[in-house]
Amino acid sequence: MVRGRARADRSGERRKGRLAMTDLLVGGLWAPATGGGRFKTVNPANGSVITECAEASTADVDRAVAAARAALRDPAWAGMSPAARARLLWRVADLVEEHASELALLETRDNGQPISVAREVTVAGTAEHFRYFAGWCTKIEGSVLPVSYPDTLHYTRREPVGVCALITPWNFPLMIAAWKLAPALACGNTVIIKPAEQTPLSTVRLVQLMERAGFPPGVVNLLTGGPAVGAGLAVHDDVDKVSFTGSTRVGRSLVYASAGNLKRLTLELGGKAPSVIAADADIDAAVAGNVQGALFNSGQVCAAYSRFYVDRKRADEFTAKMADAASGLKLGSGLDPESRLGPLISEEHLNSVDTHVRGARAQGAELVTGGRRAEGELAEGYFYEPTVLAGVGDEMTIAREEVFGPVIPVIAYDDPDELVARANATEYGLAASIWTGDLATAHRLAAEIRAGAIFINMPHVPDAATTWGGYKTSGWGREMGPYAIDAYTEIKGVWTHLGGV
Repeated sequence: MVRGRARADRSGERRKGRLAMTDLLVGGLWAPATGGGRFKTVNPANGSVITECAEASTADVDRAVAAARAALRDPAWAGMSPAARARLLWRVADLVEEHASELALLETRDNGQPISVAREVTVAGTAEHFRYFAGWCTKIEGSVLPVSYPDTLHYTRREPVGVCALITPWNFPLMIAAWKLAPALACGNTVIIKPAEQTPLSTVRLVQLMERAGFPPGVVNLLTGGPAVGAGLAVHDDVDKVSFTGSTRVGRSLVYASAGNLKRLTLELGGKAPSVIAADADIDAAVAGNVQGALFNSGQVCAAYSRFYVDRKRADEFTAKMADAASGLKLGSGLDPESRLGPLISEEHLNSVDTHVRGARAQGAELVTGGRRAEGELAEGYFYEPTVLAGVGDEMTIAREEVFGPVIPVIAYDDPDELVARANATEYGLAASIWTGDLATAHRLAAEIRAGAIFINMPHVPDAATTWGGYKTSGWGREMGPYAIDAYTEIKGVWTHLGGV
């Protein structure tokens, strides 16, 4: 927000029960969008407008890219020691923790996730990622390699990719921003962060805290707005890399858009994660883990368990217990500490989830519980009842397409030898889950299922120290851990002949 004017706006907006309008950060200056464009961000729990945010224009995209390019060459950043970069990232983590309650409240109001999730997963994970990559700043190194050419020294350098456009989704806006910002900056890049237009507020606040931490002007730039802003960054010839988390459809469009200068891409896209429940599985443990794996954040998770292959001998038991567990979760505003499921992100998305459920029933699936929009006091928000479907077949749309909602389709199987082929019969490959008491079965399936992350007898829990990303149309490249260092550095080989000219 612009200094001075932001304070004046804030008091007036609070009297209306709304937050102050937000601006763009370009080259170290907060200002409205060129042309004055704005858009509304809405609380999905009740449909009310929270505030208005700047709608970046094409001119703003150009300004942000130019600012990031200039900062990349500025000695204040380019000449900063790795230890000093590490201290900046560590300071961001400290500030995130100092403002944890504020950030959690912003995330819950803007995204709808339960406040406990916002505090314990989103905000805590954000701080964790900045601290983890702060540790990497002093450990990004090259190597000396033996080469066959005589009297020659060869070594490699890891250098920043350059100007990075970071485009984040609406389901975990704050934490996924940290997944991208922390490694990009640890490697010495400059960035333009563009949050999803549905949920910009926690990212705006995070960038304010990063400015306070002391990053030089232009190193971190913020553009808010709709899809045109992300598209403008993807086609821009002075952007060196795009990191995007979101739908496979948009990911494909970014591949085409990036072709002009062949910019580097990291894409974490859609998923249709299978969860295999073997005949020897502990059903109660499998139910507890799969309810969390399927319904966490109301199912709005790319890695959500969304196809449940259950041995036919245990299918009825599993289905009944899943229905009991799912229907027992309290659905309500994320600000209610008793709520376990919040709203879906929008009316449009709720209608999409409902269409998938209705389509499954039309194709022959049995509705066991849920299957409709919440009524009564929750009717103003975008709440959908947790839904369990039985009798689902692989050919049904509900078993093939990403629903991204609180829907659990149960598919019975008879022959364990068919599981791998059935689990892999999808365009996606982000995650999978296996529930069994037999280690041989667990590790054989883990080796043969084509997915970027396999969880054995547990729900999906990404961690800053390990890999995250997908096979097939679930994306390109990996985030987190040392793999993120590969994503945000170029490797240069240097050859020196030692025998004279």
